[in-house]
Amino acid sequence: MISGSLELEVEITNRLGTLYTKHHDWLKSVAYNISKNHEVSSDLVQELYLYLAEKQNPKLFFLDSFNLKYCYAFLTSRYLNLVKRENKNVYVTKWRDVEQDVYNDTWDNELYRFETDVKEELKRLQNTSMWSSAKLFELYQFSDKTMEELSTDIGISKSTTFLNVKKVKEHLKKTIKKPKDGLH
Repeated sequence: MISGSLELEVEITNRLGTLYTKHHDWLKSVAYNISKNHEVSSDLVQELYLYLAEKQNPKLFFLDSFNLKYCYAFLTSRYLNLVKRENKNVYVTKWRDVEQDVYNDTWDNELYRFETDVKEELKRLQNTSMWSSAKLFELYQFSDKTMEELSTDIGISKSTTFLNVKKVKEHLKKTIKKPKDGLH
């Protein structure tokens, strides 16, 4: 058991030394496989060492070494964060360099009109003999559930759900004017 902050620092320094001597080449090759760049891989491994020295968490250690799965996950996540930052910077730079066009909201308005028409038609259908089909369509269309999940939740077969959703789709295609393509 590690006790006291000085003993902890000495133990962590020893374990960092062990990590370096036993696994440095492996860590660099893992970082290189992730980044495909020698300079970036060296930076990632150095970040790992600095982070582990700063963290001083004995739970990250196994007997004489570090949890290598943790090291691998750290290298992967740091590289992904690096790529996200670089892509964001490139995107922002490109976006600022492009001349600002006036935004045309015609397509947005057309989509909003279409969605409103669909919802109104579904409400109207719920007052007819197609109310169960309309409710199934609404549950399927406006949720993240698959037909199988929806049919399991309700307690009907997947084919019945599919046929009801298809019936309402065909009805909506006949009654509601689709947004025109190419407006955007």
